[in-house]
Amino acid sequence: MLAFPVGAAYLWRDGEQLTLIDTGTVGCAAGIEEVLDGELRRIVLTHWHEDHTGSAAELAARHGAEVVAHRLEAPVIRGEVTGAPPVLEEFEVPIRAAIPALPPAPPCTVDREVTDGDVLDFGGGAVIVAVPGHTDGSIALHLPGPKVLFTGDAVANVGHTMLGVFNTDRARAVDSLHRLAELDIDTAVFGHGDPLLHGASAALRQAAADADGGQ
Repeated sequence: MLAFPVGAAYLWRDGEQLTLIDTGTVGCAAGIEEVLDGELRRIVLTHWHEDHTGSAAELAARHGAEVVAHRLEAPVIRGEVTGAPPVLEEFEVPIRAAIPALPPAPPCTVDREVTDGDVLDFGGGAVIVAVPGHTDGSIALHLPGPKVLFTGDAVANVGHTMLGVFNTDRARAVDSLHRLAELDIDTAVFGHGDPLLHGASAALRQAAADADGGQ
């Protein structure tokens, strides 16, 4: 886990090949490179937001890494279209107002566009799980072998495990959370918040039940 002032990124190692999940904001590339001790084979972007794609273009250009994103996010990441803004819940308005504006992510090439059910060649087979609602093309990554889940911003773990905030469509985001809660996992790591190193399935099921109740 690479924790940044806003959000986090993750490195997965398979021998000498590294996969980076998300890249932090603009300016995070140097910190990421300090811990690279193998070939950066690919960069997987869970969605287009600036705190996840900010350093993608710089890292991809410098290391020749393949950039992977959902087909609905790819045009935004490439800078061809503008991503939809969130529809804020009442409690989210002051939270959003307190967060400093982030620099926009430079346009980045997307080499591979994926969709639900595609499998990436790392971690014994990383399954793309479409989790629309935070953005239209948000994805999570499920590694069935080691029972690991990278949730992106579909789920957060800030104080407790919860539905991610700042969604474009809350109902779809809740449905996506329920889908993740059905997966057989031990470990979950999040775009925001501390990892859950055990008991992740139960925590996600409780988060889904809380979301149904409007929490």
